[in-house]
Amino acid sequence: QVQVVESGGGLVQAGGSLRLSCVASGTFVIINNMGWYRQAPGRQRELVAGFSGGSTNTADSVKGRFTISRANEKNTIYLQMNSLKPEDTAVYYCKARFMIDYWGQGTQVTVSS
Repeated sequence: QVQVVESGGGLVQAGGSLRLSCVASGTFVIINNMGWYRQAPGRQRELVAGFSGGSTNTADSVKGRFTISRANEKNTIYLQMNSLKPEDTAVYYCKARFMIDYWGQGTQVTVSS
């Protein structure tokens, strides 16, 4: 059983920065497919940035502002978010795909104008 835990959300003013962390535990296998998603009120959950095999995908809406990185040996990924905008306000979820999808509980990011 894989457990996924996010941390690092909070309240920040527009233009500020936050760094999210996600740890997937419960396996010694390196999980290659991990990523960040977000869901704003009344909207569908969407991919923000993720690793899939050897490639990285980043949503157009955050390119140049958000950077995903990882520490393989710990099944840990990070999301550095700079130049935050009010429209980035959402619950941010981490997903790890290891045979099936495992989701974290989410962390709230609120950007005030």
